[in-house]
Amino acid sequence: MVLLHCKLRFCTNSGFLMRGLILKALVITLATAFSMAGAQAANSARCAASAAGKKAACTHGVAKAPAAAKKTARARAAVKDKKLAAEEREHRKRQLALAGDDQPRGSKRKGSYQRVAYASAMAGVPPMLTAGDLAGLNLTHDPLALSSNVALVMDQTTSEVLFEKNSSIALPIASITKLMTSLVVVEAGQDLDETLTVTEEDVDREKFSHSRLRVGSQLSRSNMLHIALMSSENRAAAALGRNYPGGIRAFVTAMNAKARELGMNSSHFADSTGLNSANVSSARDLAKLVVAAYQHPLIRQYSTDSRYAVDPGGRTLEYRNSNGLIENRDWEIGLQKTGYISEAGRCLVMQVHVSGRPVVMIFLDSKSKQARLADASRIRKWLENRGASAMSDRSSKRS
Repeated sequence: MVLLHCKLRFCTNSGFLMRGLILKALVITLATAFSMAGAQAANSARCAASAAGKKAACTHGVAKAPAAAKKTARARAAVKDKKLAAEEREHRKRQLALAGDDQPRGSKRKGSYQRVAYASAMAGVPPMLTAGDLAGLNLTHDPLALSSNVALVMDQTTSEVLFEKNSSIALPIASITKLMTSLVVVEAGQDLDETLTVTEEDVDREKFSHSRLRVGSQLSRSNMLHIALMSSENRAAAALGRNYPGGIRAFVTAMNAKARELGMNSSHFADSTGLNSANVSSARDLAKLVVAAYQHPLIRQYSTDSRYAVDPGGRTLEYRNSNGLIENRDWEIGLQKTGYISEAGRCLVMQVHVSGRPVVMIFLDSKSKQARLADASRIRKWLENRGASAMSDRSSKRS
């Protein structure tokens, strides 16, 4: 019995032991499984993180490349814009030189064009030939070595020609045209106090010349005439012609009729501004025009004022005379007009007194503003020496 009991107890204890061992093995197995799963999960997480990092790095690299490309593109665009801006300024400069009549010294323009050096941009570009150059007039030599291709000096009182150079050849005269414009306006007897408005029709679409009068500007006919003569304001001259009875066509017809009346047989007028190169005349014809215009005090005054201010609406504009000799006290100028377009070169007509003698001076197709003024000074000195010599000869004969 005891032995049976012991066997049963042993068996019972063995069963418990077996169950314990099985449970322990199960626990160990589960723990191992959980551990392996955790390690696998951690490893997966690390792999995922590593992959994400690599992808991010790759993505950053891909993003970085377009960013650099965009930066380079922006830099290239900035350089291109800067180049285009420079070209636009240069284009504007050329247009002002080609069509904008002589801008008076000291006049203020909106923008900074006057501070830009254009010489380098124009380096290597051959100068544009004028109509006179194309005709070979630049090959003509004269005893005074004038820069102008055409010149005439005439005694206003006797009409005696004192000096001439290619004086019978008709050439474009640019804004000298405005002298005929003023003559037609004044002799038409139009109301000088009437308000004229600058419109789109007055904008220069041929040479895109500069004007300080905006579309919509309003001035009296008197003020329009004043700045057209004194400062060669193109839109003012255009408005004067457009507001003539019958419009600009009738005005141009009147200009040519006046030319025929004055015996200006080599002359033809095509507009009221002179921007059209079809406005042509000879030095001999222009001398007749100067003498006729000189008979009108208003034209004398307006053409020789050194400065004048106008208010075209909301702002005051101060104009200066386009002829630098006006403010020179050594000169006694009774009437003057300047002109420039590329086809005509630099032009100047004046009525002056030299040693008390009224003289008409005509200079066409000079090469610069200073050159035409230098020609005028050379002629004046020549006249003064000539007069002194003549007086000396007369004195010698009397003695």
